[in-house]
Amino acid sequence: MEAPDWYDAWCEEAFETFRTKQNVLAETYKLASWHRYDYDTQAGILTFSDEGRPRVVADIQVIGTTGASDWLWGWANDNWPAVSTDGMRAVRDFGAEHGIEELTSEFLESDDLPGLGWMLAAISARVLDAQGAYRAPSGEGAVYLLIRSIKFVS
Repeated sequence: MEAPDWYDAWCEEAFETFRTKQNVLAETYKLASWHRYDYDTQAGILTFSDEGRPRVVADIQVIGTTGASDWLWGWANDNWPAVSTDGMRAVRDFGAEHGIEELTSEFLESDDLPGLGWMLAAISARVLDAQGAYRAPSGEGAVYLLIRSIKFVS
């Protein structure tokens, strides 16, 4: 299956828009500066805390994970609660509708898994009109979380 002719340019646009969104998240919410983060996939919440107090809360979806050698989409991973990956099914459906194999294959391999993860996060953010993403290290890889909305906690 070959992706449509427009897909490469569409991905480049998605990544440029995503980069801008990520810069806004970094500048506005200072995500890298908080001492702690916790995510609750059942509740769909990512919380950034400092001095034992929540400071920033985001509504999230699990995009997918990287391991030692591959990517696994959240929608393909039965270990995540279904509620935490519902949005990713729309990304998969977009891929199926347009014949885009990387959006419909459960596993993907790459020599640059972090780069692949960020690109798939950018694509997911574009399809779902999300505010950005967060990469949480996990074992030998990472969990990529789509930030649907975000706010400061008062």
